[in-house]
Amino acid sequence: MKRTIAIANQKGGVGKTTTAINLSACLAESGQKVLVIDMDPQGNTTSGLGEDKSGDHTVYEILLGEEKIEDCICHTQVENLDLVPSNVNLSGAEIELIGIPDKEYLLQKQVQTVSDRYDFILIDCPPALSMLTVNALTTADSVLVPIQCEYYALEGLSQLMYTIDLVRERLNPVLTVEGVVFTMYDARTNLSLQVVENVKDHLKQRIYKTIIPRNVRLAEAPSYGMPITRYDSRSAGAESYRKLAREVMEYKG
Repeated sequence: MKRTIAIANQKGGVGKTTTAINLSACLAESGQKVLVIDMDPQGNTTSGLGEDKSGDHTVYEILLGEEKIEDCICHTQVENLDLVPSNVNLSGAEIELIGIPDKEYLLQKQVQTVSDRYDFILIDCPPALSMLTVNALTTADSVLVPIQCEYYALEGLSQLMYTIDLVRERLNPVLTVEGVVFTMYDARTNLSLQVVENVKDHLKQRIYKTIIPRNVRLAEAPSYGMPITRYDSRSAGAESYRKLAREVMEYKG
């Protein structure tokens, strides 16, 4: 079953990009055909997969109607993994899209033209509930929410769930919450454990069994332009994302 998953949380620094890069690489490693769409103007998913951020064949040109998505897809160093890159130009799209009819569906219309080529399409959302995020949510079948194991983990989560409900009600009736994945878990601290228990008590959403640990190799990998499966295939971070990929593939919705 082909699936399009938006990776979203309006809080920054919770592991969205790390999850987009490494979950996609692990799905590709398992033989799935995967496309990652970088919807964040920071372009960290683009550079984290070793691709150039300075080009003009990016998601920005797609949204403005200047390029077709098939002309912006690039093959990454990972077999079975393709990317639609992003760069800082995307930060201006919000204003440039004012007045464009059906601007909430610009990405969806383009993705529909290539979706048959892929088993999974992952969309890395920016850390804000903006028009870019709305475009990702209208394109997706489901939303995966990374939550950092820290004190304010639940803060802002209700707003994200409200936005997802609103998009489902008005723009994309098939949208569901794929699940919550805990990131940056530190087994040495009681806080990480407390956060996990607290979220489980308060959240009615599905929670993945796999918990992504705080891992030095995982943090280093993006600066080398590699997913963790290429940078250190045997690290705890790589094994965790492989487990998460298995859970995602097994999930029937």
